[in-house]
Amino acid sequence: MIYLIMGKSSTGKDTIFEEMLADTSADIRRMVGYTTRPKRSHEMDGREYFFVSREKMLELEAQKKVIERRTYHTVHGDWDYFTVDDGSVADNGRYLYIGTLDSYVKLRDYYGEEKVRPVYIEVEDGKRLSRALKREMEQEKPKYAELCRRYLADEADFSEENLRRCGIRKRYQNNGNLSDCMDEIKKDICG
Repeated sequence: MIYLIMGKSSTGKDTIFEEMLADTSADIRRMVGYTTRPKRSHEMDGREYFFVSREKMLELEAQKKVIERRTYHTVHGDWDYFTVDDGSVADNGRYLYIGTLDSYVKLRDYYGEEKVRPVYIEVEDGKRLSRALKREMEQEKPKYAELCRRYLADEADFSEENLRRCGIRKRYQNNGNLSDCMDEIKKDICG
């Protein structure tokens, strides 16, 4: 089973993802995506993403290994995020992954509805913007224009209409105490 964590930027997806993986009682494995974007200062290749060149991405596509791909036209050039069927997902395991509505739909269609579950995280917009700004300020070279582009793009990408179209009904609120949100997710994933 693949549990796909999704939500607008700065909703705590990465923190929830890491906390769930750190909880050994949950017995969940990491599913690692691929990207052509530059690595952030705190990231490691193979942990948050596999950081690859555009040429490598095109090679994987030619081999028919790319399940889904999203290209973002950022102020710093095109950045691709994609999922590869690289043999790392076994039928009998539980996996945690981070993605978008589009990646959820494509993974669901690829693996089957019974094998992919959405975990949609929500945060009040003011809190979300404040978190995004704080995170960007911590970067060696902050990219504020990209932060703004991403914030606005998320409003369209995660519209109520799109959530309904993709069948997203359950929402996990991460507005206050992270442990409350985590407990609810863990209960739904682990029983």
